[in-house]
Amino acid sequence: MSFLEFEQSIESHALKRVAHHWDEMRGDRAMSGWTSLRLSQIEKLMPIIWAYRYDRAADMFIGLYAGVNIEQIFGKSFTGTSMEELYPAKDYPRLFDRAKRVACGPQCYRGVGMVFNHLDHSGNGERIMLPLASDGVHGDGVLGATVYQFFLGERFEKVAEQDFWYEL
Repeated sequence: MSFLEFEQSIESHALKRVAHHWDEMRGDRAMSGWTSLRLSQIEKLMPIIWAYRYDRAADMFIGLYAGVNIEQIFGKSFTGTSMEELYPAKDYPRLFDRAKRVACGPQCYRGVGMVFNHLDHSGNGERIMLPLASDGVHGDGVLGATVYQFFLGERFEKVAEQDFWYEL
């Protein structure tokens, strides 16, 4: 599936705007880079945005940015923290593999359902992930955005996240 199919599959208007901005900023390159994004143009969307830098040599992701809606999920600083430190050990391998597939594939990802379950906080919603590349070619990060309905405790129906993958 193409980027156009990915963009058209997104249900949330806010997530569509993030994806559209990424696509505009990549221009004729394979991928946009973090510094290529014009964050002032999507300032109102920043609370739902998050990003990781991928260190190929260490094979690890480091938090680059997390908006307030994302940061509140973790209960600690996201920026500068390794992905492994942010997530429970049981979830980390799956989340690492997903991010690596996006960054190194490169591929676009869309998830729908329970988009997080962390520290007794849960949320159903929609998530997108897009690859980042400083040079426009070699993946070195992930841009993500997540919209969700927030729940505390176990008082809602947890619908497993469905994964959808798209080639660039």
